[in-house]
Amino acid sequence: MSRMKRLEVFSPDEIAIVHVMNRVVRRCFLFGTDNVTGINYDYRKIWIDSLLQRFAASFGIDLLCYAVLSNHFHLVLRTRPDIVETWSDTEVARRWLTICPKRKNRDGSPKEPTQGDINNLRNNSKRLTEIRSRLSDISWWVRLMCQRVGMRANKEDGQDGKFFQSRYRAVRLLDEESLLACAAYVDLNPIRAAIAETLTASDFTSIQRRIQAMADRPEADRNLAPIAIDESRDPLGPCPSVLAHRASDKGFLGMNLCEYIELLDWTSRQLAPGKAKVDDQTPPVLERLSLNASVWCELTSKFGQLFNNVAGRPVVVESQRTRLTDSRFHLRQQAKDVFAFADEPDRLTQTNETAA
Repeated sequence: MSRMKRLEVFSPDEIAIVHVMNRVVRRCFLFGTDNVTGINYDYRKIWIDSLLQRFAASFGIDLLCYAVLSNHFHLVLRTRPDIVETWSDTEVARRWLTICPKRKNRDGSPKEPTQGDINNLRNNSKRLTEIRSRLSDISWWVRLMCQRVGMRANKEDGQDGKFFQSRYRAVRLLDEESLLACAAYVDLNPIRAAIAETLTASDFTSIQRRIQAMADRPEADRNLAPIAIDESRDPLGPCPSVLAHRASDKGFLGMNLCEYIELLDWTSRQLAPGKAKVDDQTPPVLERLSLNASVWCELTSKFGQLFNNVAGRPVVVESQRTRLTDSRFHLRQQAKDVFAFADEPDRLTQTNETAA
């Protein structure tokens, strides 16, 4: 069966939130310790981290969450064509020349484009229109990031050919439940994989960055979109960032950072092997979303297995159509089965009571 075209699901000319995942060839640990050679490639995670910071500062795309593991990475991105439209032609040209510089410094960082470079691009209206679209295109973000990491690693290893096994996997998040579950799924990756015991120790994740910013490194999360969004009070419109490090200052979850951290901590104790299960009350946000603990744990532990192309409650997914052919999206049966328990008594609580 052929894979669905990206443009059927999301487009750079509309605001969309998308979960992105890509894996290196043959599931080798080319970002961690290679079991065959014993070589440690953890430093390559820094390459990705640096590119994420650079791209978040230049693209018209919000970086919501990320996690870099030993053989794959996860991103949650939100396209912001509305913000790109506020940029002048000069700003569009400058940003693109920062992403794809004509010249680099000795350390590999991009040199500031000259006025001549900017003018050459700005005065080419056809090219500039194409570039403006690319600046809110997730495919260009992932393409350039994977290309640069792959080329650098292959050169270092004396190899050629593919570094990432295939085109990236993308799932559009259609509702609040799927967005929150996906964010938790991404941020809890190291704990779920038993390579970290706490959120603070979850290296190369967005949640570690956010915790560091709360502690003593306020600049740690400056490239990340804020957590909290209050649709009744936050300003309307694009809300471009007052910082030079991210596209916008608009949040994406109906809770503050402390509440999100508490939810992740509670969830990690339900999912992590060897950790004591918490028998106290289900977090209030789950009650507000009508998700019992067992459904929530299924979503956050198996998100990647449950959804393909789009994610959300069945009623939301069934109301959507593909962009080009106006076809229905279909949920996997496993996802339908999980949501079928959403309104039933909490099976996790029942299990704890029985065990007691």
